[in-house]
Amino acid sequence: MPDRMLRLEAVVFDFDGTLALLNIDFRAMRRDIVDLASSYGIGDDGMERLFVLEMIEEMSRRIGRKSPGRQGAFSDLALRRVADRELAGAAYSFLFPDVRKMLAELRRRGIKTGVLTRNCLEAVRAVFPDIGNYSDAVVTRDDTERVKPHPDHIRAVLRLLDAEPSTSAMVGDHPMDIRVGKAVGALAVGVLTGYSAAADLREAGADLILERAAEITCWLE
Repeated sequence: MPDRMLRLEAVVFDFDGTLALLNIDFRAMRRDIVDLASSYGIGDDGMERLFVLEMIEEMSRRIGRKSPGRQGAFSDLALRRVADRELAGAAYSFLFPDVRKMLAELRRRGIKTGVLTRNCLEAVRAVFPDIGNYSDAVVTRDDTERVKPHPDHIRAVLRLLDAEPSTSAMVGDHPMDIRVGKAVGALAVGVLTGYSAAADLREAGADLILERAAEITCWLE
């Protein structure tokens, strides 16, 4: 835990599990992609530990090797199926309490805010339609070639915010969020509103762990 109050110029937030609860059926999403790949003659062997977007990339490579030229159509269809699942889940999702209040307070203090997410923009806006009024930058998977855990994702947000990593924080509920923050030299803040326990966030290198994202204002000068 930091031994003093934090002085930051920017705070970057994950979305699902951090600012909002998205009721996405990830098992069904994986089945959708496996079934689609099967129609192209590709199996899912060796992909058990991959996240869905990385599964799609690997399956696209395999399809390209087996049937050159067909990988683009597969990738487009697969991402559409992922988006469909996200939008279906978004209809039953919600922002966590005090998220708007917290983002407004950060803006009042002159602290820039950004959101980075592996979700599509449609799903984000379905849950948080006025996000543009509260966050200075939103970078979804639609806006970057390399999504987290690749550090280019958070770098894209920080460029839009014109902020340095050393004076910024990355806030998220997953070890992936902690690692992407640490990778660029930002303060890494874990929250317990999502899918990971405090021990998992601590092991990933979290500098600070909060019960919920809105508590970040209590740690800022």
